[in-house]
Amino acid sequence: MAREETWSGSSALHESYARCEALARQHHMPMWRATELLPAQVRPPMHAITGFVLRTDTIADRGGTAAERERRLARWCAAAREGLRSGKSGHPELRAFVDTVERWELDRGVIEELLGTLEADCVSPPFFETFQDHRRYLRGTGGATFELWGPLLGVRGPEALAMLSLLGEAAQMADTFEDLAEDLAAGRCYLPRADLRARGLEVGDLVRGERPEALTELVRVQLGRWNVLLEQAAPVAGSVRPEYQPFLHLLVLGVHLQFDEAALRQARVFTQGLQPLVSADGDPHRPVWPHLGVDTVPGHVAVIMDGNRRWAREQGQPAVRGHQAGQWSALRLVNAALRLGVRHLTLYAFSTENWDRSQDERDTLFETMGDALGRGAEWLHDLGVRMRWCGRRDRIDPSLASALTLAESMTSSNERLSLTVCVDYGGREELVEAARALAAEAVAGAIRPEAVGPADLERHLYAPGLPDVDLLIRTSGEQRISNFLPWHLAYAEMIFDPTPWPRFGLEQLREAITVYAGRQRRFGGTLPVPARPREPAGDLPSPGPGF
Repeated sequence: MAREETWSGSSALHESYARCEALARQHHMPMWRATELLPAQVRPPMHAITGFVLRTDTIADRGGTAAERERRLARWCAAAREGLRSGKSGHPELRAFVDTVERWELDRGVIEELLGTLEADCVSPPFFETFQDHRRYLRGTGGATFELWGPLLGVRGPEALAMLSLLGEAAQMADTFEDLAEDLAAGRCYLPRADLRARGLEVGDLVRGERPEALTELVRVQLGRWNVLLEQAAPVAGSVRPEYQPFLHLLVLGVHLQFDEAALRQARVFTQGLQPLVSADGDPHRPVWPHLGVDTVPGHVAVIMDGNRRWAREQGQPAVRGHQAGQWSALRLVNAALRLGVRHLTLYAFSTENWDRSQDERDTLFETMGDALGRGAEWLHDLGVRMRWCGRRDRIDPSLASALTLAESMTSSNERLSLTVCVDYGGREELVEAARALAAEAVAGAIRPEAVGPADLERHLYAPGLPDVDLLIRTSGEQRISNFLPWHLAYAEMIFDPTPWPRFGLEQLREAITVYAGRQRRFGGTLPVPARPREPAGDLPSPGPGF
């Protein structure tokens, strides 16, 4: 717990905190942006911890020979330990860290664990025989760093603190994959050697990218362990007060996106590392077609997101945890669609039949959707995603309706991907309302009944201009369309994936697109029609009326 006095101090101390923030902003922009979501009084100490870890890691990894780095790191760690012992430091960056440790009474044993792990890694190349050995490194670096945040974020109790540490391990595993190609080239392999031997691999095979099938299997094993860490860690976001939740939610989402990038790259991660989420020329999320292996893509993918409650039961968690996990899976899927070149994505979030659920569950669903939109709308906007709401607008909880409308307005001019979220949607009701509107036009003499055609009915649907669905995916194994987009599904290819929605990600979407690309579409004729070729990067097709 922080001391009672507010954050203050000498001009030198203020300058030290400012230097730590500048370090974070320059060398770890995602973390700096996430920290901006925290209450103002927590940001300086968070930057102090981030700046200290970044400086320590840089000294251990960058510049000069291995012996020179080892000597510099030894001097730095000695200065840090002396500062923590005396409660003061003359170093312009250590000063803020020492002050933060004093004010917030941070666990000095955890700091020593972090320093000891980085010192050992600097002295000799890493060698982890088993995953348990690797886990000790993940814990000593990412896990220890995240645990230091605990008092600042109001994380209470050993269970929540353990989840925060696991999130740090998952983040460190993401860092391992980001730097894999560079580390291997420098003779450093952070993967368990037992995993390599089990597949007949040597470190040199990883460096050269040889035996891709064995390398792909090696990646899959690591991803499986990474996913377990993420699933165990993700509930930590719900264990803190609301003002801290956006920060943790964003971190969980970021690690998930890096996981998906590794799944996309597969064996190529050993020689190419991970594709950055923003390219060097500033173009975010360009399609990465060479890693998909097909030349066609569905222009419009619709998804029935099923299995949240079943997934929660399997985890021994309440249903609310499944709905929370499902909302962040939706944001992950947007990223996946962007990476794979899909231009239209439609998600079934709440059906007219879902009103039959209990009031408590409906309230939970609306609150969870509203929170996800509140935190995700700006992210979607930054990615160039245009979002719109398809469904009735007169019955939804006002706060959720406001969040949906705000996201529509904020993203209305974006053109990279069109995301349609179906909330309070029922296909039969949509068609009935469209028919009523056409009947009213006929009675008013605005249209002749015999002249009514498909385009007339289509312009009265909830989302005019929404193209026909090319590929429908339903998760969790159920095989029905559940009153979803009957007008648009007339000739859709359908895939029923057994994966529960909270576990559905880029890899599953890629597999569904691969299956789609191999199908022959006849549209009622006798000759096959090729699956639609992928559209070149650029503007979306012109929207229909009211879009």
